[in-house]
Amino acid sequence: MRIIKSFFIAFSMYSKIPMPQFQWKDEDMRYALCFFPWVGAVIGVLWYLWKWICARFGVGTLCYTVVGTAIPILITGGFHVDGFLDTCDALHSYQPRERKLEILKDSHIGAFAVIMLALYGLIFLGGFSEITECRTLVVVGAGSFLSRVLSGVAVVSFPSAKQEGTLYLFADKAHKRVVKTALYAQGILCIGFMMWTSFVTGGIAVAAALLTFAYYYYRSKKEFGGITGDTAGYFVTFCEGCVVVAAAIAEHMMLTV
Repeated sequence: MRIIKSFFIAFSMYSKIPMPQFQWKDEDMRYALCFFPWVGAVIGVLWYLWKWICARFGVGTLCYTVVGTAIPILITGGFHVDGFLDTCDALHSYQPRERKLEILKDSHIGAFAVIMLALYGLIFLGGFSEITECRTLVVVGAGSFLSRVLSGVAVVSFPSAKQEGTLYLFADKAHKRVVKTALYAQGILCIGFMMWTSFVTGGIAVAAALLTFAYYYYRSKKEFGGITGDTAGYFVTFCEGCVVVAAAIAEHMMLTV
């Protein structure tokens, strides 16, 4: 029963998918991060179904691209995008670390956040529009799963920038050994699946995700002294975008060879 509650907590926290509501107890939160990647799996399945619908009913490229780009936001309710916005504001403030942490907590959106989100959206739209092969879309969907695996690993492995907030709560309550084992196992299986689907496209997408993960560790530790809930949202958003662009480039390379 505790495992089932952990599943419900993960989806209640990280998605807008309706879940049974109950009081969250500490013991129920210990394994929630194990199920965090499955929100990404839902996004991947919906991408594939949307691709099938577009092919079946002759939906145009523009509609395919716009709806495909909106699917992650609709499923998560913009949860990770909010962190992306706050982190962009903090990073581009060029203020001391203490001030950057204050900016992360500020609910207002600054100019840098708007500019970076617009830039990110244009790049994501462009990359997604170039994904025409079903197996490439499968790789991208698995990449959405992988981005959350890596984010979960970071929560229980990277230092926290502050001893408060949602991320610290989940990290503090998590059974770290079990969570790490579950996430590493899921990550290995996901990487294997991506490369089995398409060795070249999957390999390039995996490399993009891992490089983004390394950048996330370096930048968050340098700028904030660790990670926060906002930087975790920044990573998931950034990683998904990098995987989409990498997969689109890989597909184009394979089609032109």
